[in-house]
Amino acid sequence: DNTLALSSTTWRHVAFVEHKRPEDGTGKSVDWLMMSDVCKHCTHAGCMEACPTGAIIRNEFGDVYVQPDICNGCGYCVPSCPFGVIGRNHETGNASKCTLCYDRQKIGIEPACAKACPTDSILFGDVDELKEKARKRVDTLHERGQSAAYLYGVNEDTSVGDLNAFFLLTDKPSVYNLPEKPHLPQDNIAAGLWASLATATFLTLATAVSLLWRKG
Repeated sequence: DNTLALSSTTWRHVAFVEHKRPEDGTGKSVDWLMMSDVCKHCTHAGCMEACPTGAIIRNEFGDVYVQPDICNGCGYCVPSCPFGVIGRNHETGNASKCTLCYDRQKIGIEPACAKACPTDSILFGDVDELKEKARKRVDTLHERGQSAAYLYGVNEDTSVGDLNAFFLLTDKPSVYNLPEKPHLPQDNIAAGLWASLATATFLTLATAVSLLWRKG
């Protein structure tokens, strides 16, 4: 685990998680979990919605892409990602993240991470085909006794929608440093706004009643 976290210079974070498991009678006290984290290219991308300059777009391949020549370094996209993917370059001030090897895709070559992976645990291709392949893999693991295996980021009730980089996990998302139920920050803003309006309305009415009572 050399990269520590995703950042403006670390676009894929490969982690080894040593997780203590609850006693289940098997005598096995520790699970060794491997995680290869990256930008999720969300169906509803909070970073893209928050960008005021149009620097973050969805390119012709459907990937969420930061255009460095348009980014003004405002940083609004950073807290708008529930996965902590985007970072700001300390030298340029610009935001940056995984491009899904946009330069390679333009000439018909798969991203470098998928090309280099010796076990094919990182796969690249049509999202619907990958989901079908992943579901079959989950079924296979269940048949082998890995009943905890499931897909993270597919058909979940979240405001980010399906993830276009999804994961097959065997433990809770938090064990892999992933949010249990990822939601866009603006969801919280909307709830806070309504709460503020309700409070303001109540205080206004209370003040009006108080003034009327004094006059009476």
